[in-house]
Amino acid sequence: MTNDLMIINAFVLYIGLMMAIGVYYYRQTKNMSDYFLGNRRLGAWVTSLSAEASDMSGWMLMGVPGFAYLAGLNAGWIAVGIALGTWANWQFIAARLRRYTELAGNALTLPEFLQNRFKDESNLLRIVPAIFILIFFILYTSSGFVSAGKLFETVFGLDFQVAILLGAGSVVFYTLIGGFLAVSRTDFIQGVMMFFAILLVPTCAAMSLGGFGDTISAIQNFKASMFDPFLKPDGSTITALEILSLMAWGFRAAAYFSKIYGGEVNG
Repeated sequence: MTNDLMIINAFVLYIGLMMAIGVYYYRQTKNMSDYFLGNRRLGAWVTSLSAEASDMSGWMLMGVPGFAYLAGLNAGWIAVGIALGTWANWQFIAARLRRYTELAGNALTLPEFLQNRFKDESNLLRIVPAIFILIFFILYTSSGFVSAGKLFETVFGLDFQVAILLGAGSVVFYTLIGGFLAVSRTDFIQGVMMFFAILLVPTCAAMSLGGFGDTISAIQNFKASMFDPFLKPDGSTITALEILSLMAWGFRAAAYFSKIYGGEVNG
């Protein structure tokens, strides 16, 4: 009972903090540039951690670990793709896009940037990307809300639909109220929490099994193929196409362009 109460208090405090950040930055927002891009004054730490927290949310902490639990090191190809894709985005795209959005009429969104950059008077370069963003970001954000719902359902025993409304409601509140500044700061906090969670959870799990040596032995006894990145869970050999398919998870840039070019990125 005491542990349940501590968990509930921690989540209430967390959600309250996120919403308070939204209210605080609502008072700091003075124009559209502040609301959409934080007036381009974010530092490197906030920019990078908030970008990655947005990009690697529920699927990173719930979906990929679930797949790794079933597939073993076969899931490591996803990590390779994520690392390469993230590095390529920051190395070749982020800084240039950050600079050129200012040169292209101080564009606040990607559709506006494309229209201004190529001097499109037909509005197609604004409308078509906006439609794609609308469609695919609805799917992406929906998956995040489902993850939040699953979490609240598991931890608190809430009805799944109620859990989704609770998680989505808090996110929508601080996003609409505080804009980009609030989203970036809350994502920064979430990114720090995700970083330590990724380190602590497997460490604690291994310690509960007697240490890393005992954990490795238990996994080998259960299924030795779990430690072979070239074998699938059923024991068959993974094909080159399947490896590329897994790595392709990391080769996507559009999911967080809007966040990357909002910060102070030099290069």
